[in-house]
Amino acid sequence: MIASTISKAGRLIDTRAEAGGPPPRTLARFIRWALRGAGPVIALGAVVSVSAGLTEVAAMYLLGLIVDAAGEPGPLLAHWPLFLGAAILLLVIRPALFGGLALTQTVMIGPNVFNLVMTRLYRWTINQSVSFFDNDFAGRLAQKKVQAANALTETVVESVNALTLGLATVLGTMALLGAVNLWLVLILGVWFVLYLWFLKRHLPTIRTRSAERAGARAMVSGQVVDTLSNIKTVKLFAGRQHEDGKTLGALDELRLKALLFGEATTSFRLGLICIAGLLPVALIGAAVALRGSVTPGDIAAIGGAALRLAQMTGWISFSIMVISGHLGEVEDGMSTLSVAHDLTDAPDARTLNVTDGEIRFDDVTFTYGGEAGGLEGVDLTVKPGEKLAIIGASGAGKSTLVALLMRLYDTEKGRVLIDGQDIARVTQDSLRRQIGMVTQEMSMFNRSAMDNIRYGRPDATEAEVIAAARRAEAHDFILTLKDHKGREGYAAHLGERGVKLSGGQRQRIALARAILKDAPILVLDEATSALDSEVEASIQSALDHVMEGKTVLAIAHRLSTISGMDRIIVLDHGRIAEEGTHDALLAAQGLYARYWERQSGGFIGADNDQTEAAE
Repeated sequence: MIASTISKAGRLIDTRAEAGGPPPRTLARFIRWALRGAGPVIALGAVVSVSAGLTEVAAMYLLGLIVDAAGEPGPLLAHWPLFLGAAILLLVIRPALFGGLALTQTVMIGPNVFNLVMTRLYRWTINQSVSFFDNDFAGRLAQKKVQAANALTETVVESVNALTLGLATVLGTMALLGAVNLWLVLILGVWFVLYLWFLKRHLPTIRTRSAERAGARAMVSGQVVDTLSNIKTVKLFAGRQHEDGKTLGALDELRLKALLFGEATTSFRLGLICIAGLLPVALIGAAVALRGSVTPGDIAAIGGAALRLAQMTGWISFSIMVISGHLGEVEDGMSTLSVAHDLTDAPDARTLNVTDGEIRFDDVTFTYGGEAGGLEGVDLTVKPGEKLAIIGASGAGKSTLVALLMRLYDTEKGRVLIDGQDIARVTQDSLRRQIGMVTQEMSMFNRSAMDNIRYGRPDATEAEVIAAARRAEAHDFILTLKDHKGREGYAAHLGERGVKLSGGQRQRIALARAILKDAPILVLDEATSALDSEVEASIQSALDHVMEGKTVLAIAHRLSTISGMDRIIVLDHGRIAEEGTHDALLAAQGLYARYWERQSGGFIGADNDQTEAAE
């Protein structure tokens, strides 16, 4: 009953609510950003915690009254209201409050705060540009999100549990001591100042070393995930020892950081044990010294409160140490995850409206920040419904052209327009919904074949998915699939990045996805490179049908696959060197003709040593 009530209270947090703005780069503001909307539930937990703390003081106060009552002449039953009050406090109120405190942490605060923080970090990260993910380990980023969300959740729980309860106990004890003798309050105050000084001296070191340990832990995760994601390459190149060296090196660094963290926390805890031991000695000694002005019950209450406070101080101090460590982990995650988006929708961005499908590159330059590859001063217009083939040696700028069309990067100079609309002035989602794409390295989700194809159009029916698979020549092999859990056919999961499929099978799934999406603009980046000649021929008619009425950009190294396109452009060192039809370019005896004459097995020779970052 109580758990059900508190669980309902926990749902007062809308864990999917937007945070409102980007994550700040300072710790306190970042925490406020992450926890925005959770305030009422955290406050409710704090109220329960304060109430529980005050019962500790009330119990000591009642203990003193009982001792004094026991020392008075007459029957103890004359004081039955006092005994009844103590029984109710100890047997009903105190257990109920501490039980409620435990439930607020495990049912109301913990799961909801974690979901809230994780959702916000996930949303912010997934909206980063492609270049953000190009420069980091996927496993490291995932580890930092989970680590930061978990650390912030534990910080809230520990704050509500220990700090709030402890503060209420300290203040209540001060009131109790003040009622007995103000000198006792002064003694407690001096001890508390010493306690705070000790915390201030040691906690920054713990926080710093915790952040270093968290960074090392995330690096281990990134290294392990990177190795496992490329396990076939590791096996094929007998790279186990090389990967061992990298992973064990990361683990050695983690061990070093963990040892330094352990050294700091051990020193902290030993010091606290000594400081905590001073309190009962000082207070009980003072109470005995003041015995002429205090009653035996006062001494009992003071002694009980001092011992309980000393015991609680150790617990609170441990919690503060844990919180400081967690804040270090949050800070480590914040430094990576709160990086500002470098590619965003304009404030007045509109939805892209594709009426004809004309694409125009207007004096476009993009050089990956001065690195090799890219485009320089490209002017290109693709007419509505035109089938444009793009060829060139590696590093010529082919995939860069497509990446800029998809707005995976922003141009350094010039504009890209679709039907006269600058793609930098429309929303990214509306742009990409209007473009279907099949690449030579189309990765799959570790989900069912049905889900992978349906990714092209999430609202598609099962019949529409199967129809798209048939047109992509994927239906027959999908029916033969079976995963380790016994799921078969379209329900079978494909493994991480589609590892259970051959290259040709992955490409046919990707083709089915593009067919299902049926976008007005279609990009084919080596769309049939992984298919054998027989399968390629069988789906070529399907591709021809899919391309009807669409504006198509096709990148290919096999010239045989593009010779029938409406127009061909040849890129060389980021510029358009030639353009025209297949026959016209052969007659011109330029680059295209040399590629045609030189190709072996139908592929363009890679006579350019440049490598292109996007390819």
